[in-house]
Amino acid sequence: MNPSSQEILATVLFACAVVHTFCVKQFAKWAHRYPEGSIGENLFHFLAETEVVFGLWAAALFFGIAAIHGSIHEAVEYIESLKVNYTEPKFVFVVMVVAATRPVVNLTEAVILWIARLLPFKESASFFVAALSFGPLFGSFITEPAAMTLLALLLKRRYFDRDISKTLAYGVLGLLFVNVSIGGTLTHFAAPPVLMVATPWKWDTMFMATHFGWRAILSCFCSTLIFSMVFWKQLNAVESDTTKSQFIPAWLTILHLVFLALVVAFAHHTDVFFGVFMIFLGLVTATREYQDSLKLREGLLVGFFLAGLVTLGKLQAWWLDPLINNPQMTSNKLYFGSIALTGITDNAALTYLGTQVKDLSDGLKYALVAGAVTGGGLTVIANAPNPAGAGILQSSRVFGTEGLSPLGLLIGALPPTAIAVLFFWLIG
Repeated sequence: MNPSSQEILATVLFACAVVHTFCVKQFAKWAHRYPEGSIGENLFHFLAETEVVFGLWAAALFFGIAAIHGSIHEAVEYIESLKVNYTEPKFVFVVMVVAATRPVVNLTEAVILWIARLLPFKESASFFVAALSFGPLFGSFITEPAAMTLLALLLKRRYFDRDISKTLAYGVLGLLFVNVSIGGTLTHFAAPPVLMVATPWKWDTMFMATHFGWRAILSCFCSTLIFSMVFWKQLNAVESDTTKSQFIPAWLTILHLVFLALVVAFAHHTDVFFGVFMIFLGLVTATREYQDSLKLREGLLVGFFLAGLVTLGKLQAWWLDPLINNPQMTSNKLYFGSIALTGITDNAALTYLGTQVKDLSDGLKYALVAGAVTGGGLTVIANAPNPAGAGILQSSRVFGTEGLSPLGLLIGALPPTAIAVLFFWLIG
């Protein structure tokens, strides 16, 4: 298939965006060369924001399409066409804001603390084990973006905002991203790459639990325990959080859970879940004495990131499809190829392309999805919830003013990814 000039432009800009994500740390360094408050400093700080990368290059694509066709109408039509679906970025924005409210965070922390107290360790270590092993599995029920948001907020306060080393920080970040990516596979409705294939391939929750779920549980527990053993001394050295949770009325917590459930239930109906969100904002305003500031900025940045990824990613089928729809493709090649491709493109986009391939065998279907979720923690762009976690954690003092390093994340994610390969491919 010969690509159009529009598709070639999108691929070039997509490659530029990927390279840009690996340069954000350098942009942050350049910002310090300019006087504080100057245009130069503000510009490079803006370019160093991971969440704006794909949105900026998507804007370049918009004007590029207009230049190619000689009409702004063509660019507008591409953005507004049914071919580009922005439901997921909108959903992630809403669910992130709802999940990050004080009543929901406090409840999640209480559940994890209850599990942690059953373990015979110091609280700083036992909370970590409970949060990173059980926490990602919550994503199978409240969706991965919500689980990522909750865990990132808890980890930030209890670990990242304390004097932990960068080695430990990037290790935790990689473990979090990998475990959340695989932790949403117990059901058929919570993980973005699974959502793309569940209906066309008729995969229900029973299928996911028996083929993916048990592997995800074992992988999350094994990765967390091994990581905890390696960093046991550092985890125990972290001071336990003695901050007492502020009182939240039970009825308010229940209402927040109801709104979260409604947003998840109507995840594919933008107008409905935005209506639910508007009512939710009214509830938050009326009960402001029990609320923290809403994470609107963080949610908008993550939504902008994902919208840019969708805009650029939709035109990558011309080179991705031949790779997947290849007569010589074996399960081994597809599984490890999916892991590699997930590192440079969203795993949901990858599995969506798989649904467009006719007569894909059951073995290849499993290999594609298993590879997509296994590699979902390698980069910020590999899995839709990752930008939510990055947006919350990169402001931690452990990363200073330079923000997250994509290379640091990649190195931190490699060990838990290897363990996921063990359970999702080498065993059974």
